[in-house]
Amino acid sequence: MKFLDQAKIYVRAGDGGAGSVSFRREKFLEFGGPDGGDGGRGGDVWVVAVEGLNTLIDYRYQQHFKANTGGHGMGRNRTGADGADVVLKVPVGTQIFEEDNETLICDLDKVGQRFRLAKGGNGGFGNQHFKSSTNQAPRRANPGLPGEERTVWLRLKLIADAGLVGLPNAGKSTFLATVTAAKPKIADYPFTTLHPNLGVARIDAREFVIADIPGLIEGAHMGIGIGDRFLGHVERTRVLLHLVSAREENVAEAYRVIRGELEAYGHGLAEKTEILALSQIDVLTDEELEEKAAALEEAAGKKPLLLSSATHRGVDEALRALMRVVEEAREAEANPGAVDERWQNRPLT
Repeated sequence: MKFLDQAKIYVRAGDGGAGSVSFRREKFLEFGGPDGGDGGRGGDVWVVAVEGLNTLIDYRYQQHFKANTGGHGMGRNRTGADGADVVLKVPVGTQIFEEDNETLICDLDKVGQRFRLAKGGNGGFGNQHFKSSTNQAPRRANPGLPGEERTVWLRLKLIADAGLVGLPNAGKSTFLATVTAAKPKIADYPFTTLHPNLGVARIDAREFVIADIPGLIEGAHMGIGIGDRFLGHVERTRVLLHLVSAREENVAEAYRVIRGELEAYGHGLAEKTEILALSQIDVLTDEELEEKAAALEEAAGKKPLLLSSATHRGVDEALRALMRVVEEAREAEANPGAVDERWQNRPLT
């Protein structure tokens, strides 16, 4: 299945059915009168977040969706049937924007969340509603109201616990393939990853989801390379694993490039908890490894993990570091009012 994280669609709710003009004409009935029924209500257009989807590819081939019109009213006070709704199924994490692609309408970040994109029109009144003491035989009925219509953008931001960031060929896809069952494309040239990949990692009988996105280069926020649009898929993560390849001549500069792109992108990415790792260390000698690790530590202000997906060195340590942050975030979300034990016995000042 192809990956698509953005789509533009047009939706239109159903029009209401027209009211009926009708009169009772029954044998042996002395007095008749108007008995035109009301029109049915037009169908709505709903969007719902469901499990089992991780792409918007269904909206690549169909972009127009219209709900059914309500049934027209009939004689004998029969009301027309309501029009059937249209339900659009999208992956969890889908955001819906107005036609300007900037104004957020809703964010469906939980399974089962629903939102009405377009409301169906009300059905028209039949002539029975217009009967009065001065108008015993009204010959008018209302038409149904038109349904709402709009053009919207669907934008998917994958739901993951941890995200991988780094320059192209920093070893992100190799790490994902090593620790999960995902099978991303891996090759020795830049931008082998052209769309995000998800995988479930397991460590110490606990699981969490990792997202791998295409590599960033300097100026990605200005559209250089393949841009920074895919950073949206790590906005929802709780922690970032920043991989700096040991193959880089200047690991400190490689680190600063990615940090600069995260800050330029915004949306809180630069403030997320970051775990730093020097990857692909199997290509270095001990002296070179010590030198580059020291340079990276000086640039980042923290000691990096030493990681090699090929030899599995440091992989478990990286997973445990990620899992620790993920579990702390999960506990904080589950108990938002809990007080950190470290502060319970702190003396008042």
